[in-house]
Amino acid sequence: MPLDPAYLATAIEAALAAGRIHKQFFRQNPEVQKKGPIDLVTAADLAAEQEFRALIGRRFPDHSVLGEEGASGAPAVSPTRCRWIVDPLDGTTNFAHGLALFCVSIAFEVDGTIEVGVVYDPIADELFTAERGGGARLNGQLIRVSNRATLLDGLLCTGFPYSIRERPQRQVEVFASFLGRARAVRRLGSAALDLCYVAAGRFDGFWELQLHPWDMAAGALIVSEAGGRATNYSNQPIDLFGGQIVVSNGCLHEDMLAIIQDAAR
Repeated sequence: MPLDPAYLATAIEAALAAGRIHKQFFRQNPEVQKKGPIDLVTAADLAAEQEFRALIGRRFPDHSVLGEEGASGAPAVSPTRCRWIVDPLDGTTNFAHGLALFCVSIAFEVDGTIEVGVVYDPIADELFTAERGGGARLNGQLIRVSNRATLLDGLLCTGFPYSIRERPQRQVEVFASFLGRARAVRRLGSAALDLCYVAAGRFDGFWELQLHPWDMAAGALIVSEAGGRATNYSNQPIDLFGGQIVVSNGCLHEDMLAIIQDAAR
């Protein structure tokens, strides 16, 4: 049964609205709070998620919302069937420091399957969208992953969890291994944008540990619909609550997994 087009339209509408909030607060010294020693939340995060929850509550009152900045509001009639997964501001540390690398990430899930993914970067005005089976788009134009076939020719990206100071060794070893094999490795500070950049062929692969569902739900679908591959570190389908993700253009996937697994051993 075809998916109701209202879901993608709502995700796009909400992403653009969040982008307007981001631009309103960006480089205006917004209030910043700490959720952990280096884990920040700003007034823009909170305002964007509040507006998103209000929109979903009005339009789809029987849907649930899983968001970074708070639990779902009113109890949903069937909370496991239709769920929205939102990161109202992915790249909060960048945002708080005035660095223009951040976005909003919105996914729509039905019976445990992500059907819609939308990521919007308001500063670059780049809207990444995907519907399952319908391809991935950037500002309405179809996008595809790269075709680079060797790590030596690949530009990769990664991120480090907020707990990196507690247990840095494994992540640093994996990072160093990739540095010795790839053309270059970057760290941008927004997992959702990293995933979309793989989908658009800007990066050839991305890996990260200890991510949350809202960090990767939309972006993983966008990569898959752009012809890429997405798994966990054990080459199994992604578990949104498993915290692991490896995505690539497909050509580099086995080599990336081998490096990650060798470092773990």
